[in-house]
Amino acid sequence: MNPASRQGKAAAPTLGIVGVGLIGASLALAARRAGAAGQVLGADRSAASLDKALALGVIDERAALHEIAKADLIVVCVPVAKMGAVFQALAPHLGPSTIVSDTGSTKVDVVAAAKTAFGERVGQFVPAHPIAGREQHGVEAALPDLFVNRHLLLCPLQENPGAAVTAVRMLWESAGAHCHAMSAVQHDAVLAAVSHLPHLLSYALVAQVVNAEDALVKLDFAGAGFRDFTRIAASDPEMWRDIFLANRGALLHELDIYQAILMQLRGMIEKGDGEGLRKVFDKASQTRSAWGTPAWGNPASGEAPKSVPAWPQ
Repeated sequence: MNPASRQGKAAAPTLGIVGVGLIGASLALAARRAGAAGQVLGADRSAASLDKALALGVIDERAALHEIAKADLIVVCVPVAKMGAVFQALAPHLGPSTIVSDTGSTKVDVVAAAKTAFGERVGQFVPAHPIAGREQHGVEAALPDLFVNRHLLLCPLQENPGAAVTAVRMLWESAGAHCHAMSAVQHDAVLAAVSHLPHLLSYALVAQVVNAEDALVKLDFAGAGFRDFTRIAASDPEMWRDIFLANRGALLHELDIYQAILMQLRGMIEKGDGEGLRKVFDKASQTRSAWGTPAWGNPASGEAPKSVPAWPQ
C-alpha cells in the first residue's frame, strides 16, 4: 500500500491474504466491505480452502506466494510456527513499497523470523495481532464484523516508517478494530496470562473429563459452567499447539503462578477455611463484574484497557 494508494488513487489497494482461515478470511471480508481493499488475492496451503474462499467471495483470485508478494499490503494469517517459512518465500519477490503484516498470537518469535527473512528490509514488516476469534475455524466461519469493537495490538519495530504503521492501523480500523501499541515482549507476557493460559486450561479440563472411566456420564450431566469454560477447547488445535510452544517461557511463568494459586485454594478447602475462600472469590467476582464495563475501559466505547494507551489520534 504505497502513499499514492492511500491518497485517493483511483483503484483501491491490492490486499494479499496468506492463510484464508477464520482470521484471514474475516479480514478480507471486512476490508472489502469498508472499501479498504480493491482486489483481494489469497494464498493457502489448502486448495480446498482457496476454492471455498473464491466461492464465498472472500478473495478475487488465488495466488502463489511469489505473486502475492507484489500486493500493496500483505497480511500473513498462518499458525505462528509457519510464519518464518512464509516470510522466507515472500522475501525474494517483495515489492519495494509492499507492506507485510501478520496476525500471529505471539510476537517475539514472529519478529525474529521476520528479521531473519527480510534482513535490511524488515522495516516493511509491521507486527500486529487482533484480539478476536471464535471457536469455529476455517473460511466457512469467517465474519465481516469479527473485529468490530475488538482490540488490535500493533508492535511496531524501530525500523518501521511511520507510513507503514499507519497503513496497517488504517486497515484494521476499517475493519472496526481499536488499535493500541505495545512492545513484542510485553505483548507475549500479557497474552500468556489472558489468552494462552485460559486456552491451555480449557483443553486440560476437557482432557481430564474425557480420560475418566465415567467420561460419558460426566459429559451427559455437564451444565452451562462446563460448557462456557470449555468453549475455547474447540479452537484450532494446530494453531494453539504452535502458540504454546512459541511462547513457552511466558506461558510456563503464568502456569506456575496459576498452580500456586490452585495449591493455595486446595489448602483452604482441605482445612475447611471458608473465610479464606470467600475473600479470594469476592475479589475475583468483583473484578470480573467490573471488567468490560465503561468504568473499567470498554472496547465498545472506544476506551483502552487500563494501563494500555490508545493509539494516538
